[in-house]
Amino acid sequence: MCGIVGLVMPNLTADALDGTIRKMVEAIRLRGPDDNGQWVEPELGLALGHTRLSIVDLSPLGHQPMFSASGRFVIVFNGEIYNFKDLSQLLLQRGHAFRGSSDTEVMLAAFEEWGVEESLRRFNGMFAFALWDRKDRALYLGRDRLGVKPLYYGWVNGSFLFGSELKPFEACPQFTRSINRGALTLFMRHNFVPAPHSIYEGVYKLPQGTSLKLSVADLHTRPESFSPETLQSARVKPVAYWSAKEIAERGIRQPFRGSPAEAVDQLEALLKDSIKLRMVADVPLGAFLSGGIDSSVVVALMQAQSSQPVKTFTIGFHEDQFNEAVFAKRVAEHLGTEHHELYLAPERALEVIPQLPHLWDEPFSDSSQIPTFLVSQLARKHVTVSLSGDGGDELYAGYQRYQWASRVWNSVRWIPSPLRALLAKGVTSLSQERWDRICTSLFPILPSKLRFSLPGNKLHKLARVLRKPQSEDLYRQIISHWDHPEQLVLNTQEPPSHITDKRYWAKTNDLLQHMMFLDLINYMPDDILVKVDRASMGVSLEAREPMIDYRLVEFAWTLPNSLKLSQHSTKWILREVLDRYVPRQLVERPKMGFGVPIDAWLRGPLRPWAEELLSPERIKNDGFFEPTLIAQKWQEHLSGVNNWQYHLWDVLMFQAWHHRGAV
Repeated sequence: MCGIVGLVMPNLTADALDGTIRKMVEAIRLRGPDDNGQWVEPELGLALGHTRLSIVDLSPLGHQPMFSASGRFVIVFNGEIYNFKDLSQLLLQRGHAFRGSSDTEVMLAAFEEWGVEESLRRFNGMFAFALWDRKDRALYLGRDRLGVKPLYYGWVNGSFLFGSELKPFEACPQFTRSINRGALTLFMRHNFVPAPHSIYEGVYKLPQGTSLKLSVADLHTRPESFSPETLQSARVKPVAYWSAKEIAERGIRQPFRGSPAEAVDQLEALLKDSIKLRMVADVPLGAFLSGGIDSSVVVALMQAQSSQPVKTFTIGFHEDQFNEAVFAKRVAEHLGTEHHELYLAPERALEVIPQLPHLWDEPFSDSSQIPTFLVSQLARKHVTVSLSGDGGDELYAGYQRYQWASRVWNSVRWIPSPLRALLAKGVTSLSQERWDRICTSLFPILPSKLRFSLPGNKLHKLARVLRKPQSEDLYRQIISHWDHPEQLVLNTQEPPSHITDKRYWAKTNDLLQHMMFLDLINYMPDDILVKVDRASMGVSLEAREPMIDYRLVEFAWTLPNSLKLSQHSTKWILREVLDRYVPRQLVERPKMGFGVPIDAWLRGPLRPWAEELLSPERIKNDGFFEPTLIAQKWQEHLSGVNNWQYHLWDVLMFQAWHHRGAV
């Protein structure tokens, strides 16, 4: 696991070019504290930089930037090619030789043998790379199929820059921090900035499963108007080598024809192989364990393929509604892992908050970022690599919103609009806090499937759903924080996104498939994977996600809904796999998520910090938000009239990011 950076600045001297690339590398040193390197081509104003976290081949032979054997290619690479050993055998048969044992060297030989596009189709891994072709004088950028590893790029003040994070851009003297207000509206809706946008004007995320080729002419010419829209017709547009849309549609057209038992067998075999590939490392390795279905499956299959107890890691909270550690411990004891847990007082979690704007160098407000960082910090004391269970919810219908939305839509779509509006008014006549108290008091007599977290928030979302005419509108409503962010963010309009632009949508059969697909191309890469990447790399830990091996994604989309979401449970097929290793009673419980009590903290220990960032005078002077909307929600939250924790956390995370070091 590493960090990569690069720039093309034709007017810089060799010394200035070298000095700039070194500053950019230093900005992401936590991504790779073991080694770093730079390579400069002064004639072209081109520089590549790399910072290394040594995982495979710890010797100097793994140093980057790395040249191919012929000298044609030079690469900086972040991530892992999990099938590099199989590829190396093929390449040896074709006459290639290797000095070391790194996957980076195998990548370079693959590019020599098969070219960039064909090599990308052969790679099974998580990666972001920049490859300079010295013969054709072209720069290639590439990103893995699911978007596990990040890569930003753009033309800024006549210069081309790229990097694993935004910090290297900010370290470049020519860079100006011009906020993209359209991206800010998207952030207020989603709690993350969705690809291809970034929070800065002129800087974009390379989409998942794509590569980008830029010639010397492209690199030395700043487009008049560089945006995702103009890129659609430009020579330098990203080209997909793997399409989630095509995979989903093909899976729906050509469904799995075997029995449920055969589907479970095939899923187990694919998971075992995916996990086996991700257990290859020359450094200590472990796994995050929450005690839920996904992480328990990963740990169970790791332990089944390990001769030593697997190291597992869990964060516990003293608040029962947020604490999963007790369940994780039971699973760990059953599997015989070497289990590590850390119970946190609220003060320890609160200490992390000032670090968030630096760790996530783009505004990000999924509050589970806090425990994710803390469990990464715990794991890093014992291992350098940790496997996680991310991706199971999106592929096997694990989120409560899938079950809830499908059921609600089938129930309400026949109700006349006026009656729906009346029902919505009735629900919102009680505050979220009041509904929380009512529902909590009823939990002892309700079946487990009706005992879900934050009932008031979900009922208020139901009220907004009742006002929506189409199922697509329902999904957008469910995932939205601010319903009308363009009313909050001044002087802008909300740009199209994967959620609103139907060109990105797969042709699905029903609402469940539609929601799962949009989460696969939007929520998972831009929230879940960003959260894990920044949290783990913030402590120099490599996180690996075996659940989203592309072969598993392709298989999951062939499965009928009935093997994922049954009347009685979510993730049916995953539970069946887990039943072969862990008694169901150890993991059977309502889904909790991985959150923290932000609502109570904002009324308590975080109140002084929040009031300073949300002060009407500061908001007005900054000029990004409508002060009255924020003041209203802040007062309602403090009084308990409504729980606006998510809306306020969005604003606070942007404010804290924008005023880094000022408060």
